[in-house]
Amino acid sequence: MTTMHTQNYRGTYHFSPRENWMNDPNGMVYFQGEYHLFFQYHPFGMTWGPMHWGHAVSKDLLTWEELPVALEPDEHGTIFSGSAVVDWNNTTGFFEEEPGLVAIFTHHKELPDTGKVTQYQSLAFSKDKGRTWMKYEGNPVLRHESYVDFRDPKVFWHEPFSQWVMIIACGQTVCLYRSPNLKEWTFASEFGQGMGSHDGVWECPDLFPLPTKAGGSKWVMIVSIGDNPECVEGSRIQYFTGEFDGERFVPDARSKGEARWLDYGRDNYAGVTWSDIPDEDGRRLFIGWMSNWKYANLTPTEGYRGAMTAPRELQLEQWNGEWRLIQQPVREITKVQKEVLSLSQTTASEASAKLSSLQLESYEIHARIYTAHDIGFRLQTGSDEGAIVGWNRTEAKVYVDRSRSGITNFHPDFPGVHSASLTGLTGPLELRILVDRSSVEVFADEGRVVITDLIYPSGVTTGVSVIAESEQPVIESLAVYDLSAGIQTVSMTGKEK
Repeated sequence: MTTMHTQNYRGTYHFSPRENWMNDPNGMVYFQGEYHLFFQYHPFGMTWGPMHWGHAVSKDLLTWEELPVALEPDEHGTIFSGSAVVDWNNTTGFFEEEPGLVAIFTHHKELPDTGKVTQYQSLAFSKDKGRTWMKYEGNPVLRHESYVDFRDPKVFWHEPFSQWVMIIACGQTVCLYRSPNLKEWTFASEFGQGMGSHDGVWECPDLFPLPTKAGGSKWVMIVSIGDNPECVEGSRIQYFTGEFDGERFVPDARSKGEARWLDYGRDNYAGVTWSDIPDEDGRRLFIGWMSNWKYANLTPTEGYRGAMTAPRELQLEQWNGEWRLIQQPVREITKVQKEVLSLSQTTASEASAKLSSLQLESYEIHARIYTAHDIGFRLQTGSDEGAIVGWNRTEAKVYVDRSRSGITNFHPDFPGVHSASLTGLTGPLELRILVDRSSVEVFADEGRVVITDLIYPSGVTTGVSVIAESEQPVIESLAVYDLSAGIQTVSMTGKEK
């Protein structure tokens, strides 16, 4: 196990920066065998500050190489969130011989005399697989005269109209723009008035077609909701389904009502998807910032602050006439699973006895449980603490209880129980639980409900147990996989982290 992985609370298989502050994932793109992950980064402090773009690459979404900072502040301002694409056809004119990468990002500038904030969109490009970047001399390429919040552009190529499309956050809505070359943009439409949640400012949108389990595809729009002091939930992600014609997004009838949440926990924010995944792969891959603006600057880590969720695969399915987003950890994670326990048709006490011999910090649980009884798994347990992932049969809810999960007193809204309803179950409940040193990610009912929560155990806590109201055979199957082996992160110097 590497030195950096023993640093307090740093996850074994969740990306975190070598040092200092990180928030939103940015510019995720696949190019020439590498997954690029850029991120909001403050290289000189442990709390949010002047934003840069940090950078890491991976060949398998598990092992990450952290590279030098990609984009630094300049005369136009600091570098806020955005996206990156492969300019396959040299629409920009930046690339003469072979395709390259283009980053589309927000410049954020505060005028020193008045304090007035200006946000506009700019370009940078790379001809060497993202190792060095040159900012476009014509920056900025898109301004807006009235929106104070005008940021986080996500850009994609729309093949039917042979054009680039940008979705961008505009306060309490998103706007869509189109361009032939990423430099000149034309307004297309606006979306969001009266739709979904407006508890906080809209941020970090994404728009993409997603194959359905039944065949065909639907368009999905993801929009993050910023923190509002009046809302205990803090920052989170909602989604809409509908159709997109190259200019306008039209939501499904059932997508117009109350907000639908991508994650029912507290710690999945600003998530967006990778661009340019090859057609032969065909997946839509997602990652989010594993924190919450309520307490992100206060979490009790040392030397670094901020981590990403496990990368996920997204799908759609239709249930009772409504399209629902399905999430599962990327399939690559199975390559490093080491099975350490397998049980079938067992009771809670029998399962606890077997689990007591395991000493794990980074692992995965697969369980099929009968829903006639309340039951839960107590994770990362110490003498008097532990996070609980459970099933409440009376309310038909899956939940994570982190009230007594360790250190919780750094913010009053951190401790609590976060739950989601699961209706329509016709058989055992399937739970897939990813546990790392400071996080729990629950994928319930084959990913129809997801709960992501940070935890901060107060000491070395490696225990796992089952809690249940009955000794009847309540567990149809249970498997535990060690995930601590085979994953590492290397720094920009090539040394292990």
